[in-house]
Formats: sequence, structure tokens, C-alpha cells
Amino acid sequence: MCPETNGVEAAVIAVGEELLSGETTDTNGSWLGRKLAALGAPVVRRWVVGDDVEAIQAALSAALAEADLIIVTGGLGPTRDDLTRPAVADFLDLDLCSDPQIVDNLRKRFRAHGIADLPASNLSQADVPRGAQVLTNKLGSAPGLLMEHEGRSVALLPGVPREMRGIFEDVLGDVIRDRYEGRLVPLVHRTLYTTGIAESVLGERVDEVRVGLPEDVDLAFLPSLRGVSIRISTRSRADAAAKLLDAAQAVLEPIVEPYRIGMGKRDLVEAVAELLTKGSHTLAVAESCTGGLIAKRITDFPGASTYFRGGVIAYADRVKLELLGIEEAVLVETGAVSEAVAAGMASGVADLFKADVGVGITGIAGPGGGTSEKPVGTVWYAVAGPGGVRTSHGVFSGDREAVRERASQAALLLLYEMLETGA
Repeated sequence: MCPETNGVEAAVIAVGEELLSGETTDTNGSWLGRKLAALGAPVVRRWVVGDDVEAIQAALSAALAEADLIIVTGGLGPTRDDLTRPAVADFLDLDLCSDPQIVDNLRKRFRAHGIADLPASNLSQADVPRGAQVLTNKLGSAPGLLMEHEGRSVALLPGVPREMRGIFEDVLGDVIRDRYEGRLVPLVHRTLYTTGIAESVLGERVDEVRVGLPEDVDLAFLPSLRGVSIRISTRSRADAAAKLLDAAQAVLEPIVEPYRIGMGKRDLVEAVAELLTKGSHTLAVAESCTGGLIAKRITDFPGASTYFRGGVIAYADRVKLELLGIEEAVLVETGAVSEAVAAGMASGVADLFKADVGVGITGIAGPGGGTSEKPVGTVWYAVAGPGGVRTSHGVFSGDREAVRERASQAALLLLYEMLETGA
């Protein structure tokens, strides 16, 4: 066992054939990882095993060799394949005894649901390993269980996510705090959000200054279709953590500042919304290849009704002509995917909705439709405002979804830049 001066490390074992087959995603493991890190007991290993006694016991044996706290989720139900409770009890050499209070609670629960007689199969949920602490489950029939084994703690929780979370929030979190008081050192994060810079380029620039980062700080790059985030992490007490994160951010700031939109907002839409609200501007959008994605992202953000007038999905050329006022000669000469059409869409939708600012976007999302001159991923986008029209374009990589996501982000970035500069 680790000395008491050391921190606490946790392990999670998820039980269920449906997890191995991919029919169900192990969201419990991810949720517990976040919660335990914030509590000060970071997860060092995770296992996913089927409904098999030997597999459960093998994972438990490995977990006990690595962690102070082991949480097993799943396999506490009333059916024949729910084997977690007897598998763990057998491995820890603990007898199972029926708990009268749990049986009584089960009877009351079933009566409340109109079932007079408790099914015999549910009686197994009242079996408690000798010396285990029962963790009340307010949302389901299977209680959680907590056992001690050679200085380690082993907790069994239901696999149903809302029940597992309920027990952790209501009971287990406090028990862990009390059990490991003085040893819990929370993992503290700070995230710097960027857009408009590739992960590889950002990584190279960070590597150039990495030597200046505090030793007790770790970096992680979190790429997505909308940008790359840098997560700064440290395991320290609150005051020390703040100082370490401040020092790390000061080293990274010159690199990320040009790409940190809206003072580091998580979503570019939030930064755009602030500028629209601050300037009392109204907005309308005309989309072709993105199929309404920009409008969706804008209206997903609360309060959009104060500035968003509406949008047009101008997928067909006739809509561009008849509704947005694009001249037929422009379409013939430049094609639907062009700077002139994107600019015309932005200006046309602003006029149509009598908005201060309009966004237009047209492109080839794929997988077909590309040419040697305009390959799949080619997108033109434009923003029209009181100061004129600003355009840009890109050839975005990835499948259809990736092209649409990246294009929408680029168009919103152009909108942000126009609003910020007022030009």
C-alpha cells in the first residue's frame, strides 16, 4: 500500500457484454473519470469486461495492484447474467448475507409500482458481502456496496447511468472524502480554446516554448472539427494550482492569443453573440453546402432571438436567383461555388431579412461533385455589413460532415473578425 502521504489513485471496471459488443457506450467510465479527478482521486486505469466471473475477478485483481480505490459498475441487477456481486464477494473471500432492510425496501418499491409480490429473482439484490457498507440507491432497486480490502476500497455501483451517478453524488463522493481526507489532491484544469490553426502547427509552436512551463503542469491537445484546445492541468492545492496555471498560460499566451476568439470562449458562437448584442446588430444567413448548420449553431445559443432574423437554405440555384437576387449571368460565368455567389448570397439575405449583417456560404461538401478546379471541400463564404463585403474560401478536408463543420466554423470566424474590427 502507498504511504499515507501519497495521493489517491482510482481504477474503474465496467461490466457488461453490451459494452464489449459496442451496443452500449461506457459513459459511466468517462463520467467517473471526470468526477474522481475533480475530487482528487484520478483514474489511472479502466477495464471493460463481460458478464463473466473470471473476467470480473481478473480485472479486480489487476485493479487492486494499481489503485487505492476501485469502482465497479454494472452487473448488480436481478437476472442470471448479473454476476458482479457474487464474483467480487468470492474474490475478496466475503460471505453474502441477505439484508432484511434491503428486502423490505424492495417490497415497498414493487408495491409502489403496483406489484404485490416481490419477484424471487430480485432477492439477489439484497445480498450484501459481510462487512460491506450499503449505499442507498434512490433511483433504482439495486443498492451500491462499499468494501475494504487490505487498505483498498472497492465500490460496486449499478450500471444504469442515472442510478450510478445518483449514488455517487448522494453518498459515495462524501464517503471517499472522509476515507481519504488529507490525501486527495484535485486535478485542476484550465482550457485555452483556439480556432483557425492546425493542431500540428500549434503543437510545433508550443514545443518551442515548452521548456518555460512549470514542471508540475501537463499539457494536452484536444482537436475537434471546430478548432484545437489546449488543456493545462496540475495536481496541486487550490492556491498553488492557480499560480501554476497562471504561469503556464503566460508562457502559452503569445502563441494562442491570435487564435483565442472572444477571450477564450468555448464556442465561437458565444463570442459572435456578444459582439452582435454589444453592437445592436441583426443577422441573417444564406447557406448552401452547410444546409442550415450555421443557423442551427446560432440558434442553439440562448438569446439568439434578440439578433438573429432568419436564414435561407439556398441549395438550388433557382433559390439563389429568385430569393437572394443573384444574377443569372454571375452563376453561369463563375458557377454556384464562387466568391461572387457567396458575396451575393450574403448581401441578398441581409436585404431579404432587413438585417444589418448577412452571411453567405456555398461549396462542395462531397463525396461527389468535385472537379480539378474545384475539388471536394472547396467552400466560399462571405459576410456583408455596413462596411462592405468580406470574402474568403478554403478547401476543407474530411468527409461530408467534417467539411460542413469546418466550413461553418470558418464562416463564423470571418463574421467574428468583421464584427470585431467594425469593417
